Amino acid sequence: MLHTKSIEKLSRTSFVEPGITSYTNDVKIQKKSKQGSPMANKANDLPANANRELDQVLVERAQAGDKKAFGLLVEKYHRKLGRLLGRMVRDQTEVEDIVQESFIKAYRALHNFRGDSAFYTWLYRIGINTAKNYLVSLGRKPQVLNDVEIEDVENFEGGSEMRSMETPETMMATKQIAQTVNDTVESLPEDLRTAITLRELEGLSYEEIATIMQCPIGTVRSRIFRARETIATELRPLLDTPDHKRW
Repeated sequence: MLHTKSIEKLSRTSFVEPGITSYTNDVKIQKKSKQGSPMANKANDLPANANRELDQVLVERAQAGDKKAFGLLVEKYHRKLGRLLGRMVRDQTEVEDIVQESFIKAYRALHNFRGDSAFYTWLYRIGINTAKNYLVSLGRKPQVLNDVEIEDVENFEGGSEMRSMETPETMMATKQIAQTVNDTVESLPEDLRTAITLRELEGLSYEEIATIMQCPIGTVRSRIFRARETIATELRPLLDTPDHKRW
């Protein structure tokens, strides 16, 4: 069972679990303010390829031990996950606790994420299962969400009740990173750009990409790896900037 006090303790030390620190400590579970960020609705106003590629790069950075990268993923999906789980659990305090627990589980299981699905799909499933287990532990029947409801939450751009999770500074940082990803993808050589776009935007398998590009699977893997390395290199100055200088 989740406890609010334990979550508050987490928020004072680290956003995800003990020992994990990130700039998102400033936007973790707090009492909701009455005013939302004026930039909240622009949070996901990003090209689809930049959005998914941004997630993939941040996941890989987080898997390599970059806690700030995971903090950006938390910031990006905190509000949407809360809205999704709010359809299963009506008590907002419980929802906030479950969201926190879901991100803890996601961080601990991040090494298992291989990119076969979008990061948000993987995260939402963790959140849904966490909510189900929580409700079952209380003897309550979980509300079943279908794929349409999940997609509706993913496309949702309103929700002023959750906007206090975001700030103009963090939204600007996220958009700056996403723009860097998009610009970098556009500047890649055609073979690298095509491979990474087919993989991240279209969600194709390596085998399918190899067929389309008429090259060996090993070549596809190499092109995608080189594309991601280029993107990571361009992002490094943004992600490695000390907190007090950028966020």
